[in-house]
Amino acid sequence: MTLHARIGEVTERIVRRSRDGRQRYLDRMEKQIEKGVRRAKFGCANLAHGFAACGPSDKAALSGDVVPNLAIVTAYNDMLSAHQPFERFPDLIRAAAREAGAVAQVAGGVPAMCDGVTQGAVGMEMSLFSRDAIAMATAVALSHDMFDAAVYLGVCDKIVPGLLMAAVTFSHLPAVFVPAGPMTSGLPNDEKARIRQLYAEGKVGRKELLESESASYHGPGTCTFYGTANSNQMLMEIMGLHLPGASFVNPNTPLRDALTKEAAKRALAISASGNAFTPIGRIVDEKAIVNGVIGLHATGGSTNHTLHLVAMAKAAGIRLTWDDFSDLSDVTPLVARVYPNGLADVNHFHAAGGMGFLISTLLDEGLLHEDVTTVWGEGLTGYRSEPVLDEAGGVVWRAAAGTSHDDKVLRPAATPFQATGGLKVLDGNLGRAVIKTSAVKPDRHVVEAPAIVFHSQEALQTAFKRGELERDFVAVIRFQGPKANGMPELHKLTPPLGVLQDRGFRVALVTDGRMSGASGKVPAAIHVTPEAVDGGPIARIRDGDVVRLDAVAGRLEVLVDPADWDARSPVVVDLSDNEWGIGRELFAPFRRAVGPAEEGASVF
Repeated sequence: MTLHARIGEVTERIVRRSRDGRQRYLDRMEKQIEKGVRRAKFGCANLAHGFAACGPSDKAALSGDVVPNLAIVTAYNDMLSAHQPFERFPDLIRAAAREAGAVAQVAGGVPAMCDGVTQGAVGMEMSLFSRDAIAMATAVALSHDMFDAAVYLGVCDKIVPGLLMAAVTFSHLPAVFVPAGPMTSGLPNDEKARIRQLYAEGKVGRKELLESESASYHGPGTCTFYGTANSNQMLMEIMGLHLPGASFVNPNTPLRDALTKEAAKRALAISASGNAFTPIGRIVDEKAIVNGVIGLHATGGSTNHTLHLVAMAKAAGIRLTWDDFSDLSDVTPLVARVYPNGLADVNHFHAAGGMGFLISTLLDEGLLHEDVTTVWGEGLTGYRSEPVLDEAGGVVWRAAAGTSHDDKVLRPAATPFQATGGLKVLDGNLGRAVIKTSAVKPDRHVVEAPAIVFHSQEALQTAFKRGELERDFVAVIRFQGPKANGMPELHKLTPPLGVLQDRGFRVALVTDGRMSGASGKVPAAIHVTPEAVDGGPIARIRDGDVVRLDAVAGRLEVLVDPADWDARSPVVVDLSDNEWGIGRELFAPFRRAVGPAEEGASVF
């Protein structure tokens, strides 16, 4: 199928816009490739330090410098369900490397925090910044320059973007991303959401709420709703950085272990010592980035990736903009319904055909670049497949399902759930923002109502509990941007706003903060930029100003007399309480250096 003309046009303008930066990036990559693996040029003391803790056979192999050494960068910790399975992975990877005649070492660990734990708490103010800290920690791990290739073990919200930003910075190193998989299905996500709303209304207590949450988040693996963590896994596969079909296989299963071992062997095969040298800098190019954006739209993925994909692209010398997101959304059909965009979870998505079917149907309709480089080889056609175990317990690939096993969850691109993607860019006299429309009912895509202004999500929750919000309104939550307090997710606002919407009120949210991949049924204009602390227009809104959020026309406006509006000064708020406690002191340089949301909210 010929590539859709609009997708070709957007790709070409990204190429033109990025030409100088991308060329500098590629030039640096080639210089690093020419230098080769530095381990061979180390002094004896340096090399001895590098393999001092190895066993005799690995030490002998590395001292002779005739075998490749595979770096393992891991986000393992055993508090977080998504990353706990990684505890076993280094042993699997080392064994696979030895089978391939190579060595594997854990090069380093990176932090992995969970937004589910920190929602509504102070720790959330470090969440977004953890992405850049993870990139820096990965750079420290790889700075020893001992390695021929790397495998990256990460799953959740900021971890995979941070790992990828570092991986493409080490552009000369081949890399394979290795997922842990989602937990098995527990309490259905819509039932969990129902209990949350009942709790917000005071109709059930903390005991019932905790029972519900524990039945939903119940074991090892990624949360099963389609938030940022699972959007990450989709992205890594559709961009060619996972093995085909690896994203959504459950943890601690024979197939998951076989895929992990195969990923290690593939990373070695694409190293300079293998037979298919493929540095990551050649994989993550403009076409791969566009494929990622298309996948995000087609599946109704996380709004966080309007930040992360911009930052990841930038690390590879590519300039991606929100306008690119918007234009690609206009021609990308929504083919998946996974909570919060539907009732299914990611296990149901996987069972319905999963990534193999998704990539196949998008290729069939000319909606993806097929002519890309992947860790699996040339072209995206190899991802029209799914992994299965062979009789010996290894992994083999077969053709993915040609039809969806459940068209309530996954549909062909020719007959989608809706004709356009799940994300929209908004513009107007309040600045620029993004909105996730795929979970919002069409009759809620336009909301015009008086503003009620808050400077924290706690203030809105207090007003809700007092019964002060029983009316149509647009909640404006400002001073939540990256410079103000690290741009926390405001997911705790979903239950009270959902309750008010269910009671028949027309409500919406406008904020310079985030609402995450779990953005749901309430229309929310998020990532508003310029942010309030920079004197953005959102800092001039007053209670009672009529705000119009129009996701159909792509507009975000305050309906105030222009002369009055222009005469107003931005509100200034004392943010000193954001500067201390739970480690926030250490992130002061990040708050000072961070860029705007539209440029990825990065310190780099």
